[in-house]
Amino acid sequence: MSIIDDVLAFIRNPEAEKLEPLAVRVFRYQFEKVPAYRAFVEAQGLQVEDVTRIEQIPAVSTQAFKYARLENDDASANSGAKIFLTSGTTIGRDERGRHVVPWPAIYQVGAIRHMRRMLFPDGQRLATLALHPTADRLPESSLSQMISWSIDEFGNEITCCAATREGIDLDTAINFLSSRAARGELVCIFATTAACARLFGEMASRDRPIALPHGSRLMDTGGAKGQGEPLSSSEVVELANRWLGLDPAKVINEYGMTELCSQLYDATIFNSDHREPPSARVKLAPPWLIPFALDPATLRPVAPGQVGMLTFFDLANVGSVSMLMTEDLGIVRDNIARVIGRAQAADARGCALAIAEFAQISNG
Repeated sequence: MSIIDDVLAFIRNPEAEKLEPLAVRVFRYQFEKVPAYRAFVEAQGLQVEDVTRIEQIPAVSTQAFKYARLENDDASANSGAKIFLTSGTTIGRDERGRHVVPWPAIYQVGAIRHMRRMLFPDGQRLATLALHPTADRLPESSLSQMISWSIDEFGNEITCCAATREGIDLDTAINFLSSRAARGELVCIFATTAACARLFGEMASRDRPIALPHGSRLMDTGGAKGQGEPLSSSEVVELANRWLGLDPAKVINEYGMTELCSQLYDATIFNSDHREPPSARVKLAPPWLIPFALDPATLRPVAPGQVGMLTFFDLANVGSVSMLMTEDLGIVRDNIARVIGRAQAADARGCALAIAEFAQISNG
């Protein structure tokens, strides 16, 4: 079996004792197949054969996707590869990051398996409302692709996408929700946090709450991005309950990004044994996504329970680079992460250094 087959097999049937040996194999495969990553590792003076544990694998910043082509040499041979682009501009460069996913089936299998656990543990198939464009409307978006796969897997024949590249059709969204409520039909809403802010704001301006049937649910993602006055996670939960009648345990925030093929979700009494209030929720990772918190200056793991730069080793990223450091601060215990917020520039010295190295690689 190829390493691609082995990763897919692990995602379908995780066995804890196989994780670390497979992760090390993935690192060595990526060192061989991703030239920009190989140059980065060699610049660290690291000998590949000395890496025998996951925490020894060099992490690169997610921002590096804006500076270098972190692409697998095998990707060009796969006609089914997908290219996803990041949104937004950072560090003064008007350029979007580019994540080439040579084997989208790995992304799909992992995304669906963990979403089933975290958002559909009751096995329901629901009417679906997308407040973010689906893949046919925004093919370069990894979130759009995940939403489309999820609608196919967990939705029923009643589906509405109320978003395009240009924005959200709030009238369509509210009418869809009203119709489902009148018929007593369960609904799942897929949205960005910014879209939730717009929906709840419009419902407040109309003073028009909608009582969705018990068992309806909402997944929001993206945090403060795209919001003039950002809603916190606890505010999304409170407003979803006020305006849609949703059970707080079924309002679940997703933490993901274009550069990672796997996602983390809020742990609630609906999908786990955790009992944290919305203001202090933790995120659960799937067995193939390993979270770390790194010291921002040394890029070494901090002690359990200490704040560091959230970093993830994602087996589903086998086609690009698996060990990625984000711009977020958080606390990690086992496969659980608590997201604290965005790192300030002064807190991200190691991150900035990693970005600078990739800029040099890209320009060299």
